[in-house]
Amino acid sequence: MTWSLFYLCCFCVGLLLGLLSAVTGAGHGHVHVRWPGTHTGAGHPHSASTPALNGFTFTAFLCWFGGAGYLLERHAGRYAWSTLLLAMLSGLVGGSLIFWFLSTILLSHERALSAEETAITGVVGRVSGPLGEGRTGEILYSQLGVLRSSPARSADETSIGRDAEVIVLRYDEGIAYVRPWNEFEL
Repeated sequence: MTWSLFYLCCFCVGLLLGLLSAVTGAGHGHVHVRWPGTHTGAGHPHSASTPALNGFTFTAFLCWFGGAGYLLERHAGRYAWSTLLLAMLSGLVGGSLIFWFLSTILLSHERALSAEETAITGVVGRVSGPLGEGRTGEILYSQLGVLRSSPARSADETSIGRDAEVIVLRYDEGIAYVRPWNEFEL
């Protein structure tokens, strides 16, 4: 195997794996290596560090390493070690650029949600599937700017019709127990 073929294989494998991981979202397999000053969530207590070595940065390294190595070997390949060193440097630059893009642009606003942010007790919603004695229906409600749904039952086993506004009194085993909102209005 020649150096040119080795670099070309690295380039092709990196390119194919990079395209595959971008299309399928499979770049999430990663090793946690924290680079200084990189984290998500801007001081949020549950934020995780952005992994420096992941599917995207690894495939970018392979692609840049292989491409630069191939070009250097074909056009200036007098010394194999200097070509290898420059190809590795190019791969590190390519991987670092992808890492910077991921951690600064794409993941800078990511953070873990707390239980308080996802709790639905006290939320006002609208019945989309009627509730009644022994019947489970459905409610729609907005939380964190997203329309969500949940199976629901009437807290006092009374019938609640479709489109009625309700308030969630408790949430137990995946079911919201609700009462009509107008019972709480003054």
